[in-house]
Amino acid sequence: MGSVKPFIFGNVRRLLKGLGYKKLPLIAGHKLLYACNLRCKMCPFWRRKDEVLLSIDEEVKIMNVLKDSGVLFMGFEGGEPFLRKDIGDILMESSKRFYTSVVSNGWLLKDRVKEIEDYVDHVFVSLDGIGDVHDNIRGVRGSFDRAVSSIKECKSRGLNTSISFTLTKDNLNQVLDVVYLAKKIGITINIDVAYDYSTAERLSPERSELKAVLEALMRLKDSKEYRSVIINSKDYFISILNSWYGNIPWVCKPWITINIDPQGRIVLPCYTLSEYSGNKRVWEVNVIKLWQEYNWEKYYSCNKCALSCYLEPSLFSWKNPTLVRERIIEPMINILENNV
Repeated sequence: MGSVKPFIFGNVRRLLKGLGYKKLPLIAGHKLLYACNLRCKMCPFWRRKDEVLLSIDEEVKIMNVLKDSGVLFMGFEGGEPFLRKDIGDILMESSKRFYTSVVSNGWLLKDRVKEIEDYVDHVFVSLDGIGDVHDNIRGVRGSFDRAVSSIKECKSRGLNTSISFTLTKDNLNQVLDVVYLAKKIGITINIDVAYDYSTAERLSPERSELKAVLEALMRLKDSKEYRSVIINSKDYFISILNSWYGNIPWVCKPWITINIDPQGRIVLPCYTLSEYSGNKRVWEVNVIKLWQEYNWEKYYSCNKCALSCYLEPSLFSWKNPTLVRERIIEPMINILENNV
């Protein structure tokens, strides 16, 4: 488990850092590499060739800049992060500074979880259906069994573990089954709606079919039995339904999340619109100054994607007691319980 100290001290540091600034990044997402051992239909990233990957010293340099810029939450992804031999060292360094999470396809995770279990606060394992449905989307047979095996191994070691499910036109009819599977295993699930990148297969769900699924998920979230199983807030589903079907947009706040590509370059304005194309390296710019000067306002009504990493932070309000409980109080209790 990661340490509780970076989270508590980081909040104090961010509070002091934020005095006089309108915007600071809170969450960081960093692709450690593009390479992957699976071939997901909707993913453009494994199709890219990696440049020379950053060294551990360069990764630390990124973390220090992000910490000094107000970031509290650090999420590592790929590609497949566990293709990096130094993933344990990277997560160890991150755990000293941030609440740390990692996203994996689960193929290698079971065999390498010992390397990272002391340094990660949350593990997300991608699971996009049951059996062959998942395997067909992921492009490699046996990936479902590997993912479930890794999930159970993480759970058995006491790691905070969740399924990461991407809604596509190929698996709409299976998302409820995966929610039920999460409950059966005793873990949680986060759900995203697929976004159509220009260099990947177009698998985003048909709007007419997606609506009924979102409504069904919202009803599950409303139930006592599944409220704590589904990570997404009820407001997440309401906002998509209001925007895409009722012409009532949510206010997107992409400045809350800073994304960093495998070469340490900042991705602006967000993950999707730039298709993860970075420009300047983190350590080459004053992130706080950049965040104050960038024209974020023109993206407030975008609503083109529904990635939870952007939508959920955008919805948060201290005036919403449900979101405060789910996003602040319950995570803090979980952190303290796991570190006592």
